[in-house]
Amino acid sequence: MATLSEDLFDRNRRDAGVPAATYDPPVIRTMMNRSDWLTLVAMALIWGAAFLFIRIAVQEVAPLTYVWLRLSLAAAAMWLFLWWRGESAGLPRPVWSAILVLALFNNAIPFVLFGWGQTHIASGLAAILNATTPIWGVVVAHLFTQDEKLTPRKFAGVALGFAGVTLMIGPALLGSLGTNLLAQLACVAAALCYAFAGVWARRFRAMGISPISVTTGQLTAGALMMTPVALLIDRPWLDAMPSLKAIGAIVALAVVCSAFAYILYFRLIDRAGATNALLVTLLVPPVAIFLGSLVLHEVIEPRDFAGLGLIALGLAAIDGRLLRRFRLYWAVSATR
Repeated sequence: MATLSEDLFDRNRRDAGVPAATYDPPVIRTMMNRSDWLTLVAMALIWGAAFLFIRIAVQEVAPLTYVWLRLSLAAAAMWLFLWWRGESAGLPRPVWSAILVLALFNNAIPFVLFGWGQTHIASGLAAILNATTPIWGVVVAHLFTQDEKLTPRKFAGVALGFAGVTLMIGPALLGSLGTNLLAQLACVAAALCYAFAGVWARRFRAMGISPISVTTGQLTAGALMMTPVALLIDRPWLDAMPSLKAIGAIVALAVVCSAFAYILYFRLIDRAGATNALLVTLLVPPVAIFLGSLVLHEVIEPRDFAGLGLIALGLAAIDGRLLRRFRLYWAVSATR
């Protein structure tokens, strides 16, 4: 019988001991490319519509019940998707503690806060308060990461974007900031939760967990968290059956605005980092305004276009690409 040489035996043993990689995390790009920007725009369109759906849902369904139904339907959609593809979630037991934290700060708490807040304040005001997320995100990323530190350019870009959102919402709506203070603070707290969740989600890239698996895990954990809370506090079986419009809004929030959108979101965090991914909240309010003009025939005012201009400048400043090209052009012109 032929025997293996010692070197060949050791090499085969090393090869057998290397587990097959199930997900190859990409390198984070601090400057987004065209694919990243397309993903950001798609997320903005989806989450811009989400504020309309939330407003419809919470008019007939209690906030805790709405969140429980949204997360449960979204989790079911993700498990069906994995079953259809013949895949598993691929989440080892040690990962679930991190998934629970993510679900708490990215789903359970902010969904409840925004749902409750929109029973007291307008969806437009909730959207502008949600737009503080990238401001919180820049600060949180600066404090808790090594590669997303605060820079003057990034801070200026976020400030410009927030100024554009403020301008678009308009002085009439901002005049209501003194009323329903608790509802407004709830929306600000929800935005801060999103910022923490965006930075927390970076760890799954190092673990080699794919965006689809992270989405499935967090929605499942969030649904399990909300089940006893909604059943014990709201007791939804005592309420009247909601209309088809409210049911349709919750289904859209679950399947499109949660399951599908979070796959895009975690994929963007993988590729462009938490700070860039959180920029979507700057685009959500203008999307909501334009959708309102299309669906509800609301008039778009000149300040809306001015606000879009400020947001575009802010995004360009954070991305830095145009600024670098301008500096290069200026340097070349100066040498001529």
